[in-house]
Amino acid sequence: MKVIILINCPDKTGIVSSVTGFIHAQHGNIVYLDQHVDKSANVFFMRLESDFTQKDFDVEVLKSSFKNDIATNYQMDWSMHVDGVKPKMAIFVSKYNHCLYDLLSRFNSGELDVEIPFILSNHPDLNYIAEQFDIPYHYIPFSKSNRQEAEQKQLDLLDKYNVNFIVLARYMQIVSEKLISKFPNKIINIHHSFLPAFAGAKPYHAAFDRGVKIIGATCHYVTEELDAGPIIEQDVTTVSHTHAITDFISKGRDLEKIVLSRGVKLHILRKTMVYNNKTVIFS
Repeated sequence: MKVIILINCPDKTGIVSSVTGFIHAQHGNIVYLDQHVDKSANVFFMRLESDFTQKDFDVEVLKSSFKNDIATNYQMDWSMHVDGVKPKMAIFVSKYNHCLYDLLSRFNSGELDVEIPFILSNHPDLNYIAEQFDIPYHYIPFSKSNRQEAEQKQLDLLDKYNVNFIVLARYMQIVSEKLISKFPNKIINIHHSFLPAFAGAKPYHAAFDRGVKIIGATCHYVTEELDAGPIIEQDVTTVSHTHAITDFISKGRDLEKIVLSRGVKLHILRKTMVYNNKTVIFS
């Protein structure tokens, strides 16, 4: 069984030695280890993968021992995960279909090791895509008049299916504070711009008006401050004076698909750690 441990704590000598020594004492074989020190904040980060082959191996016993023997001493903020347990990913969409198609195609090919219990939308338009992939589609209209009722329906669905994280695949509604608090750093959004520049409803038009030479896309975790959450992944592509706004949009949508899928995969593989509204992304 493969176990993944994520750690952050105040930096001090002996952390790596203590953690690796603990794994060895528990008869584990370390197959991956990456670490980083934020010197300005004096914070240590680590991601470690270990194989345990004992027939009587119990991950709950390992967690208890790690907490008592290591984590408490170093004041660690840590989590331990068993590799191979597929997380449940809900997808929220509106009317744009490019990110949804891309995610479902990657899921269908085995590239995304998750379960997708349902797709949720505030419009009925993309139900046909859900039918193609045989995934339940829930249409929940959203407006000022029914906002609380719609939010509760969303929460009920997420609870019913025990969803682990949410992907906003161009979901064109502001996510409620209640939903964000229930899924902290577990709601992934794709923003059709290279944040923080040109945030807003028409970033490609703003970029076009400024004569920019690159456009981009940003995948980030959702926080209560709009489009200001920890950034997971970004990318850019070049443009020039020869391109029209339609070219900007076409190039941007290609980037959105790629950047969102990268961000989702990093989250699935537990290679992201959030600290002070930033992320540490392990290789």
